[in-house]
Order: sequence, then C-alpha cells, then structure tokens
Amino acid sequence: MAASTLSIKCGLRRALSPSLVVILGATGTGKSKLAIEIGKRLRGEIISADSMQVYQGLDIITNKVTAKERAQCRHHMISFVDPLVSNYTVVDFRNKAVSLIDDMHRRNKLPIIVGGTNYYIESLLWRVLLDAGDLGDGDDGDTDRKLELEKLGGAELHRRLMEVDPEMASMLHPNDKRKIARSLQIHHETGIPHSSWLEEQRGQEGGDGLGGPLRYQDPCIFWLHADMDALDERLDARVDEMLSVGLIEELRDFHVRFNQKKVQNDSQNYQHGIFQSIGFKEFHDYLTAPENSSQQERETLRNRGVEALKTATRRYARKQNKWVRNRFLKRPGDGVPAVYGLDVTDVARWEETVLTPALQILDSLCKGEKPSTEPIRLQRAELRNKRSRHTCDLCDKVIIGDLEWAAHLKSKKHHFHVRKKLKSDGAGHNGVQRRVSLPALDTQTRTNPSDSSKDTNAAH
Repeated sequence: MAASTLSIKCGLRRALSPSLVVILGATGTGKSKLAIEIGKRLRGEIISADSMQVYQGLDIITNKVTAKERAQCRHHMISFVDPLVSNYTVVDFRNKAVSLIDDMHRRNKLPIIVGGTNYYIESLLWRVLLDAGDLGDGDDGDTDRKLELEKLGGAELHRRLMEVDPEMASMLHPNDKRKIARSLQIHHETGIPHSSWLEEQRGQEGGDGLGGPLRYQDPCIFWLHADMDALDERLDARVDEMLSVGLIEELRDFHVRFNQKKVQNDSQNYQHGIFQSIGFKEFHDYLTAPENSSQQERETLRNRGVEALKTATRRYARKQNKWVRNRFLKRPGDGVPAVYGLDVTDVARWEETVLTPALQILDSLCKGEKPSTEPIRLQRAELRNKRSRHTCDLCDKVIIGDLEWAAHLKSKKHHFHVRKKLKSDGAGHNGVQRRVSLPALDTQTRTNPSDSSKDTNAAH
C-alpha cells in the first residue's frame, strides 16, 4: 500500500496505543524526515530530544530542521536556550518535555519524540531520574558545585564517594569524574546515597534491574538502521554538504561571539553546553590559529578538522546504534518496549522500506490490532556483570565490567607486564590480580566526556 494513499483514522483515542511515538537511530538516518511525515498524517507534534539543538545558533553543525520543515509539522524544544547557559540539564529537558506531552494528550495530539541524545530519550521513556522535588530547587549553586567537583582529580572524587556511598563508588571507574561528581551532588543535596535512590526506583511497580518503570504505557518505537558502509558514505557526504553551506563560517562566527574570550582565558570547556557539539573540538586548532599563520598552515588545520569531524560523526553514529542494541535489544527486563526496525540503507526505496511500514504499524496499533510487522526480537545477551570491579596490580589499572576485564587480560600491555614480572622474580602472576564481584546495578551508562555522545548532568 502506497504511503501517499494510506489513511490512518485512529483519532488518537487515549485508551488505545500508542501513547507516543519514539524514533531512534544514528545520526544521518532520516529520523526527522520520518517524524514529519508521521506528524502530518496523525495530527502529531514533534519534540526534539537533542541536547545540542536546544541551544540557539549553530543550526548547521547541529543539523536542525529548516524553517520549511518546521512549517509542515509543529516542533518543540529547538533553539530556546541561550548558548552561554551551560547548566541546561537532562532534568530540565525531562520536566519541559513531560509537560509538553501531557498537553498534547489533552489536545488529542500524538507526541513524536525524535533525536539522538540517548539519555534525553531515556528520561522520557522511563522514570530514571530523580524528581526536582527530591533535589531541592536545583539552583545555579548546585550546578556550580558539580562543576567544581569535576575539576578535582578522579582519585580524590572517588575517595569522597567511597566515604558516603561505597556501593556506588564500587561501580564507577575513578576516571569517570562526571558520574562520580553527580553521585556526590545527589548525596549532598538529599542526604541519601545515590545507590539508595536507584534501588528505590528499581523497586517501583513496573521497575526492574534497568531502572524505574515506563513513564507512558505502550509507546511505539521505531529504530532506523542502515548498513554501516552505506551510512558512512552518507555521513561523509553530509559533512561536505555542511561545509558547502557555510559550516566553517558558522563556527567562526560563533567562536568570535561566544568562545574567543574563554579561549584567551584558557577557560573554554568542550564538555559542557553547546560547546560539546561535534565540530568545536575538531576545528579548535583552526579557529584559534595565530594570525601570522601561513595560508598553507591554515589549510592544513582546516583539512585536519574536516577529517576529524567526519571521523567523530561516524564514531557517534556507532555509539548511538550500540545504545539501541544494549538498551532495547540485548538487556533483559520486562520494562523494555517493543522496537520496530526500519531499514534506511537504500534512500531510493525510502517510502517502501521506511514510511509505508511505519504507517501500517501505527494504523494497526491505533486500531488495537497486532501489526503484521514483527518487532525486533530481544537478543538476550550472555549473563555478565557489567559493573564488576577488577584490579590488575601488574598494570596498575582498575577495570569495570567482566567483558572489559577479559579483554584486558588478552591485551598486549598486560602480557608485557606479565613477562616483565616473570623475568624479575621468576614467579607466576597468580595472586597479583584480584577481582571483586558486585551485584549488577545499571547506572544508565553513557560515554565518557572525551567522546561525542555528550553525557551531561544525568542523575543516573
């Protein structure tokens, strides 16, 4: 059935599914395109779940929908935060988005969540964050304190957390300063260990080992996926298109207006606010090149930035897909909704492989019927403790997770230290490695600040 002739008349009766539509997928898979088409047909409104698109400016690098696209379907949560405000948190997003969703339900509109910031989406799907009331007023002082904590060394932060919340400390790597600082902040503001809050959430009706229960029952979740070689080519082409429409000029203008003084004071921070956008770090050397740099030197820095941007974009796409697989397809748990896969590899067949199946699935759900398309089956991962703590005295390393520990034992660096130890004392290395097994506790793992998944301010 052609998408253009498919008519869906469900009236969004609240007793039937779906309560909302969530469109997942790596950057460059066409999530916004699908969201707009669904919104036009189902009286829907779109909520952007992108932590960079909330900020004003940098429309090219953050890949915001155009004014023409926004005119086709109402959009929310785009370009409304001053870029100099670096303390816009996932809790801020959750509170505003939940209010919007409730309002859409009252107006008989279908909420469509689309975006690539994983922890934003999780905050809407599950009750996985502490409520504002639990954390007091959430004023700037609290945020400033967290930022001050993050300036401390990982070892000192970990020592402080071990004193007030040893269970949480045992599951966090000493280098994971942001999560440690968040746990310390929660204990400071509430007087209750972060691990106790998480345990309470998991104990709620509908909760499980992954966190609290679903916030909205029966959501419809689409995952747009593609062959990675094809997606890589598409992403590289998109970077080239961004360059052709003024990406460098946009970054330079923004740098001059907002970031130059911070660089001069050596206070720029590419781990907070809009400066986390992929592109700032990659073009930092080019944007801050000395005025007496030659044209060749500038061109070299520019080319280096372009390649770094392409690499970072491809890496980010893989991390987004990994999150979908881990959070929805591999993790055991009753609170994980069904996910319908849509193949976007061949853009020439987009209507056939993406739009029409999506509309048919929604048509069935609106009627209270089972869709003819089966959701992606859960692929239960082998049971392993992702939060077990291991210490290798030979390498002087702390390793979190069974899989990571097994990889470390096979690494060249570890075997080098084993041989070195054998030569030094003629003894085996049994006894110099110790392992502490801990109950698995999901902390809604996101990537470290050094990568491009933009983990910031999440309570989990």
